[in-house]
Amino acid sequence: MCGIVGVVSNNMVNQVIYDALLLLQHRGQDAAGIATNNGSSFAMHKANGLVRDVFRTRNMRSLPGNVGIGQVRYPTAGSTSEEEAQPFYVNAPFGIVLAHNGNLTNAQQLKVELFKNDRRHINTESDSEVLLNVLAHEIQQSTSTYSLEPATVFGAVAALHKRVRGSYAVVAQIAGHGLLAFRDPFGIRPLCLGIAETDKGDEYMIASESVALEGMGFRFVRDIDPGEAIFIDEDHKLYSQQCAENPSLNPCAFEFVYLARPDSVLDGASVYQTRLKMGEYLAEQVRTHMASGAIDVVMPIPDSSRPAAMQLALKLNLEYREGFIKNRYIGRTFIMPGNVSRRKSVRQKLNAIGSEFKGKSVLLVDDSIVRGTTSREIVQMARESGATRVIFASAAPPVKFPNVYGIDMPTRQELIAYGRSDEEIRREITCDALIYQKVADMKRAIADVNPRLTSLEASCFDGQYITGDITREYLDRLEAARNNPKARIEDGVTSQLDLNLAKSD
Repeated sequence: MCGIVGVVSNNMVNQVIYDALLLLQHRGQDAAGIATNNGSSFAMHKANGLVRDVFRTRNMRSLPGNVGIGQVRYPTAGSTSEEEAQPFYVNAPFGIVLAHNGNLTNAQQLKVELFKNDRRHINTESDSEVLLNVLAHEIQQSTSTYSLEPATVFGAVAALHKRVRGSYAVVAQIAGHGLLAFRDPFGIRPLCLGIAETDKGDEYMIASESVALEGMGFRFVRDIDPGEAIFIDEDHKLYSQQCAENPSLNPCAFEFVYLARPDSVLDGASVYQTRLKMGEYLAEQVRTHMASGAIDVVMPIPDSSRPAAMQLALKLNLEYREGFIKNRYIGRTFIMPGNVSRRKSVRQKLNAIGSEFKGKSVLLVDDSIVRGTTSREIVQMARESGATRVIFASAAPPVKFPNVYGIDMPTRQELIAYGRSDEEIRREITCDALIYQKVADMKRAIADVNPRLTSLEASCFDGQYITGDITREYLDRLEAARNNPKARIEDGVTSQLDLNLAKSD
């Protein structure tokens, strides 16, 4: 999961992109990059770190141009090489830079094709560089002149859709021609379009979440459809076309559960409203499993579980309190390698307010439980603070399967819910009672907010991989490669290093 943004303006775009990336910082804290186009040449700066640390005044001054793209990358368990920070650049045809949010599930196969058939060499382990080279090859195949028509661009994207598997939301610049954005045919990762009407003419922004548009003064126009491509030329004329043969909307459920900002709207559904609805459905589970009077107080595990916890407390007529204070400068714990690192990080990330726990039966609400390490430490912190009973509720269903579409989750054996019953999980995290959201209720909560969202990519919960190319053998190979990062798989199935571990988004 990453955050991407593209801007077409009448003025310099470097500051606008920088500020938009700050609004998308929650989607990635590992690296950041900006590329701008000034005529026929690109300027680019990227490095590991937060946006505020990557860009200094001298870097911003070196990024002229009225068109640009940017990306923030989240930390994974794999490579943190600055070479894999985005955007990526290729010089032919025309010169193209690209930023990508998602994950290609056939990246290794595409690498072989690019080398043997397309005569293109990949320099990093990033699947985003693979995607860029596929796009560049298809554009090159479609044109033999220095001009580039929108129809040619859309034809290249259509050809890309036929070759590429997995999830991808993309912004790209073609030097001297314009800004391109497109979304995979399943619409797994979010992407939306905004406009700002100015005295000098219309300006456009394309971003992962609507919060980036609104925060920068752009009016939200619409979400980019699955399989659709948008091209904005140098004269700021916008073209759009459906480039996939059988597109369908299947947004990632984990975006609503945890990843996206609550003030964003994804594919017509308010993230905040979906989390409130998850709290309502979770309240029914609590009512079913817990006797009246068994809970004194409801507390969220900050921050993303707060709406669900508040709504749950309201529905059950229970007191809602804030028992944990969060240090916002610690990274996400479920993607940190090693249990010792994760346990230490939890204690640094959260601090309990002892007076809120002392002598109480506490219901803790979290957005999800992945490895269980964080949950176990939180339960222990609640007990150390004087809680007489600790009940744990997850606003999401059990996470039982790896995510192969851009979220760096652990292998099946590392997932606490894989192969375990709820009672076994309860004993592992040492709480007195454990309550999970049902898969159907999570999906219903999202569909309640936008009835169009009848199909969701929820593979980490239900094991149903929407692209249809993920098998048990595929996951076995990924996990084998994860356990042996130096290994390479030669039979056309991409390794975990080429996917979730070493990917740059």
